[in-house]
Amino acid sequence: MSNVDPNAAAVERILLSAPDVGDLDRQALLRAFDEGWIAPLGPELNGFEAELCDYTGAAACAGLSSGTAALQLGLQLVGVEHGDEVVVQSATFAASAFAAVHAGAVPVFCDSDAATWCMDPEVLHQFLSERAAVDRLPAAVMPVDLYGFVPDYERLVEVCTEFGVPVVEDAAEALGSIVSEGKHAGTFGRVGVYSFNGNKIMTTSGGGAMIGDPEMVAKARWLASQAREDHVWYEHLEIGFNFRMSNLLAALGRSQLASLEDKVKRRSEINRVYREQLPQLAWAPAGVTERPNNWLSVGLLPAGIDPMEVCVQMSAQGVESRPFWKPMHQQPVFAGNEMIGGDVSNELFARGLCLPSGSVMTEAQQERVIATLAAILG
Repeated sequence: MSNVDPNAAAVERILLSAPDVGDLDRQALLRAFDEGWIAPLGPELNGFEAELCDYTGAAACAGLSSGTAALQLGLQLVGVEHGDEVVVQSATFAASAFAAVHAGAVPVFCDSDAATWCMDPEVLHQFLSERAAVDRLPAAVMPVDLYGFVPDYERLVEVCTEFGVPVVEDAAEALGSIVSEGKHAGTFGRVGVYSFNGNKIMTTSGGGAMIGDPEMVAKARWLASQAREDHVWYEHLEIGFNFRMSNLLAALGRSQLASLEDKVKRRSEINRVYREQLPQLAWAPAGVTERPNNWLSVGLLPAGIDPMEVCVQMSAQGVESRPFWKPMHQQPVFAGNEMIGGDVSNELFARGLCLPSGSVMTEAQQERVIATLAAILG
């Protein structure tokens, strides 16, 4: 691996996944502001939820304050209680596991498979078989649609159905990804969750959403609004949360959603160019995902090259990059948690690199990213 001058001046810093916002988004925010609905309820939120259903084919949707909040509520709504175990994909961002802890559960981490880089159905099946034999099944399973690629849900859902364990789908990174027959990421579990954080393919600045059947989503809305009973006074029979999305941010979400297909198209083009011009990397497999949203372009570096060192050198040249998600079973905070498997997710972290993929990135900027990495790899 060749050395790059750390003192070299960069003309501009290229971000990993900058928000793609413009004048139409500004107008949407001002429209909501001028309508006077500043509270966390209003017509923009109602419209955003309806339009997300139209886009994804979901039966119902609740706009929430974050994807993490949506995951926590989803776990509680499928029956997870304090002290229960939840199987969580190890190769993921920490919010997936944190949500299980927030719900009072203990995460058990599951390895990925090489075909999808997502939760391995066969490793899961072996684990559930062993747990069923001692009457100790987990309360839920949480696969993650990693970087816009989904696991083999046909097999995963089959496995979970065999043992009667509900699936909560963490599709935080995958809005716009399509599997076979036009089925959208997020629609495979009893609950599906999206994130609209600032670095996601579309953003509401912060925020998330839960999709699922109407009865479950209605309960989510109620819990997310402090679980207030229908009385003139404030009456509470259950513990609620302040988890609803604001009407202002929902207005931004509606504008962003209207241009989501353009964002997917641009990120897909960026991904195509990377694959063509950087054949040194082993790029993320499509697996069962017919049309990934290509939220981030992720590949494995040649064996023996440290992605952490590559990130440092690229940063010195004004290019932001990131290693693959550090597996949850390697995180110090989860050092005592059980791990099923581990070889695939360990390898992904040891070699994985995420390159700038934002839909606002220009062709010239991408050429610079490619040239910078090519020079580092030598």
